Amino acid sequence: MSNLTDMEIFARVVAAGSMSAAGREMALSPAVVSKRIRRLEDRLGTRLLQRTTRQIALTEAGQGFYDRVLAILASVEEAETFVTRGSAQARGTLKVSAPTSFGRLHVAPHLGKFLEANPDLSVSLDLSDDFVDIVGDGYDLAIRIAELSDSSLVARRLAPVHRVLCAAPSYLARHGEPQSLADLTENHVRIAATAQDPWRLVGPQGTEIVRASSHLRTNSSEVVREALIAGVGVALRSTWDIGPELRDGRLRIVLPAYRASRQVGLHAVYPSRRFLPAKVRVFIDFLAHLYGPSPYWDSGLEQWLAEPTHSATAAE
Repeated sequence: MSNLTDMEIFARVVAAGSMSAAGREMALSPAVVSKRIRRLEDRLGTRLLQRTTRQIALTEAGQGFYDRVLAILASVEEAETFVTRGSAQARGTLKVSAPTSFGRLHVAPHLGKFLEANPDLSVSLDLSDDFVDIVGDGYDLAIRIAELSDSSLVARRLAPVHRVLCAAPSYLARHGEPQSLADLTENHVRIAATAQDPWRLVGPQGTEIVRASSHLRTNSSEVVREALIAGVGVALRSTWDIGPELRDGRLRIVLPAYRASRQVGLHAVYPSRRFLPAKVRVFIDFLAHLYGPSPYWDSGLEQWLAEPTHSATAAE
């Protein structure tokens, strides 16, 4: 059976990127770190790290071992927390990934309240529109806006996501309001970030696919948002992103009979572990209470949200 300290040293080496850096973090000499890694590899009968003079890299076996070691160490931390501080007490550093716009608008403003309620906990929040490797990159959880498929991760739905077709009054004054989906696709400018093209809309005839058509090309959802408000064209946007603009009239919903799939939701995603660390649990509970089935960003849009829905499978 592998020594737990050897596993911790191995995980530190991978995270730090070198044996010397890991040694400094753990107050061990590089020679001791190297010896413990060799002992671990000898015990397992396989090479975990490829070493060069400048860097280290995980072997295929090393990557699989590293993923599992992280889960083991997290479970050990949780067990120690349960005994020494009580299962309800969160402590340590919580590493979170969230989409850029959503994190800026709906996570960052609430962190002060969360940290005040959990004084022994610190938060490391990374904002990215990429789907990060939660286990490989060492995240405790990720906030994702998606229609989630089967995976080895655990997901908790935090809130519904409503996405509407909308445009600025200035655009509609120049081009008119689209009267049908055919009118939208034939006669209107449609703007979308590359990762959000095409649109999968659910309407009276079931699911229909619409592609963007614009002189603007961007990988940034925030650029699309600003272009939409500036009157460049029609876009499909989430109410969490453009709720204030809908309420004050800077944007108007068009073709309300068409909506994006309701299967897309806001989720907290985390590695599948038998013992969920208290720091992860309290943060997920905080977000679930903050957002919920009727999130605050949908306030004032109830009339549109009460429109009849269409089955996503009607035309499939």
